[in-house]
Amino acid sequence: MTYKLPAGIEIKAPVSPEFAQILTPEALAFVAKLCRTFEPRRQELLARRLQRQAEFDAGKLPDFLPETEHIRNGNWTIAPLPKDLICRRVEITGPAERKMIINALNCGADSYMTDFEDSNAPNWHNQIQGQVNLKEAIRRTISLEQGGKRYQLNDKVATLIVRPRGWHLGEKHLLIDGKRAPGGIFDFALFMFHNARELLARGSGPYFYLPKLQSHLEARLWNDVFVMAQDELGIPQGSIKATVLVETLLAAFEMEEILYELREHSSGLNAGRWDYIFSCIKTFKTNKDFCLADRVKITMTAPFMRPYTLLLLKACHKRNAPAIGGMSALIPIKNDPEANDKAMAAIRADKEREATDGYDGSWIAHPGLASICMEEFVKVLGERPNQIDKKRDDILASAADLLNFKPERPITEAGLRGNISVCIQYLGSWLAGNGCVPIFNLMEDAATAEISRSQVWQWIRSHKGVLEDGRKVTAEMVRRMIPEEMVKIRAIVGESAYNATYIEAAGIFEEMSTSEEYPEFLTLALYERLE
Repeated sequence: MTYKLPAGIEIKAPVSPEFAQILTPEALAFVAKLCRTFEPRRQELLARRLQRQAEFDAGKLPDFLPETEHIRNGNWTIAPLPKDLICRRVEITGPAERKMIINALNCGADSYMTDFEDSNAPNWHNQIQGQVNLKEAIRRTISLEQGGKRYQLNDKVATLIVRPRGWHLGEKHLLIDGKRAPGGIFDFALFMFHNARELLARGSGPYFYLPKLQSHLEARLWNDVFVMAQDELGIPQGSIKATVLVETLLAAFEMEEILYELREHSSGLNAGRWDYIFSCIKTFKTNKDFCLADRVKITMTAPFMRPYTLLLLKACHKRNAPAIGGMSALIPIKNDPEANDKAMAAIRADKEREATDGYDGSWIAHPGLASICMEEFVKVLGERPNQIDKKRDDILASAADLLNFKPERPITEAGLRGNISVCIQYLGSWLAGNGCVPIFNLMEDAATAEISRSQVWQWIRSHKGVLEDGRKVTAEMVRRMIPEEMVKIRAIVGESAYNATYIEAAGIFEEMSTSEEYPEFLTLALYERLE
């Protein structure tokens, strides 16, 4: 299909009649105006990330910023929350796929974060079909006929929140003045253009989750994007609300500053636990004395994880902002009642701890977990929508506490093999267009896959990367294990899928985990292979 595009805009992908309803000239002009205005600052901030990482590679340690101490000591709060963001006891997450959207909105959760980022493989179809799906969901016209069943929305549904891509990702299918559009602005702007006024007319608003921020300056950039978008669309300032995922180590040192920058548009912070672990490994990847134990041993009560979650809670409630807990990767296990009972007990304990600490809600990855999460928060909250009034001035944690990286042991052969298998299986699925995958009874997304491949890369290089039996983890060891794990993967996924993407995935994993240079994000290289 061909139609007239605004000057300077090129689309490098097919545009069906359905997609053309999203990619209208007016919508693309809005995207382009935001991109042209803010792309130079995005590039400056990405360069700043590299500069800071070079400092850490040279031995510098992260710390709280002295130049923003006045913000941390100031007497300010975020703007009041809209009615449908006051109660967020249970939030479900998943990609903007039609069946997922309907089931998530219907499952009994208070809110649903539909995802263009970590649980989404950002091929052209997923990005634009996701926008089509959300436009229909907001207007309550979305439905699906599948397997002899009809899926449609209930009368009462969860509040919709959208996660655009992070600042580091581009959209290769849309060129503006010959350069790729920033993926985050592309996702945000298309959603805003088609849905902001409609959401406000329906008594809600355009609500977002912001991923991968590494500083308050990156939050400031988003805030400025919000201000301009609201002006351009003629909607009141403050209509946009955004929750920031604190899923990088550096953001943990700037939580109050991030809230401050977004204070007119803030709806709190979320403890993005899996990306946070990945970020810790990445930040200290070249430190040969840095080492973390098997992934399964890095729990929310680990010495470096506990202060992070408590400081987030303290920062949020100090500023009258919601604190939302992270996602347990556990999911219901079919055909194994004993294993399922154990998994459900672990999820219950996770949500009980968050509710008791003072969190206002938490994440789940499967509709079958909504009732467990809800029960644990209702036990603490009762009829109250949140517990923002529970101030945690008793929490004291230093920079050293955030950097207390333990446990370092054990590193097991089973843990190493698990990382290899999980990452290859995830990459194979991602290349096939699915970014949210159940593997070994855990819901894996890009964040958990990042942990797996980063641990392998770092174990090879760390002095402490030694298995329980005394063997040093080496590139040669990993290369020997990959074909052994591939035999098992072939049996799991079947011959057709195995040949389609999993052989390629294994090659990508081997390169990423054993190369001398550390790839900053696995999705950056993988994205070039997507249509």
